[in-house]
Amino acid sequence: MVALPRRVSLVSQAAESIRAHLRAGHWAQRLPAERRLCEILQVSRPTVRLALGQLEREGVIRLVGRARRRVGADRARAIRGSRSRSIAMLVPSPLQAMHPTALFMMDTLRDRLADAGRAVRLHASPAAFSAKPARALEMLAGGDPMAVWVAWGSKEPMQRWFLRRRVPLLVVGSCGPGVPLPSVDVDFRATCRHAGEILVRKGHRRLALVMQQDAYDGDVESERGLREVLARHPGVHLRVVRHDGTAAHLCSLLDAALRRADRPTGYLVFRAAHALTVVMHLMRRGVRLPQDAAVLSRDEEAYLRHASPAVSRYSIDLDQFSRKVCSAVRELAETGALPARAVRLMPEFIAGETV
Repeated sequence: MVALPRRVSLVSQAAESIRAHLRAGHWAQRLPAERRLCEILQVSRPTVRLALGQLEREGVIRLVGRARRRVGADRARAIRGSRSRSIAMLVPSPLQAMHPTALFMMDTLRDRLADAGRAVRLHASPAAFSAKPARALEMLAGGDPMAVWVAWGSKEPMQRWFLRRRVPLLVVGSCGPGVPLPSVDVDFRATCRHAGEILVRKGHRRLALVMQQDAYDGDVESERGLREVLARHPGVHLRVVRHDGTAAHLCSLLDAALRRADRPTGYLVFRAAHALTVVMHLMRRGVRLPQDAAVLSRDEEAYLRHASPAVSRYSIDLDQFSRKVCSAVRELAETGALPARAVRLMPEFIAGETV
């Protein structure tokens, strides 16, 4: 006789979710209060109480004092021995708003991890990348345990939250100062030292660094690298142009810079889209490239290869980058920990027609 499929109750699902937390290493000694469990599991208090009762009968947890439940040591170790095989990728915006290069790397990473038997879930959460990400991260990482979390372009508040919670995190990008997490990124500091030398050798003494106001740690490293070079050239002046990410605001700032008597002649621009805006707006204002000014993009996207004039830029080997990320993710998933090392890849300089 063939067994019929059984309906899984909400209580059983809540109990399994708590077990998943224990597998991920959460709540090593004591469970959160019932009210907090309700928020994490998104179920009612009666459901939580029934699920806890089920786990008590199984010996997973035990009641101590006034409803303070401790995790049973033997059962917790057994549960944690079977870790989740799922990988969570955390991104700051929906896929349709992401850069093509990031999409390509994520797709490549998902394919590589699928070949290794790992499922990948994508979570788009702008709030998790904010200055106060705790609430958003609690709803994501607190309610859905994963073997590893992979954050694309994370910021220090998020990184500190994962450290405090001891949840495995790989940063695709750069970590904040003193944050001991594994990371994979472009060597932006060395890249911008190289870019500064190129512009200075071309005779530019008034430089503009064009970057978004909402800077990531890789942007901070980039600015540091550029300033290190310029410290060796005391006659070179640097102006930092911080825009809000929109073309309209960037163009208004460029117009203000062009009206100055000491207007910049060399532009180093973060993000390929913003580099394209700078090139087009300068040409629109009658600035000849590279005769009157030079524009150098720190980053590349495929569409820059079709621009005229060809934009001078830096290009990373995307396949090599995705391999490095995949290797780190697999090691972190299998061991639960990685040394806080920073893997940095040096991009290739593509000499275009704008420098």
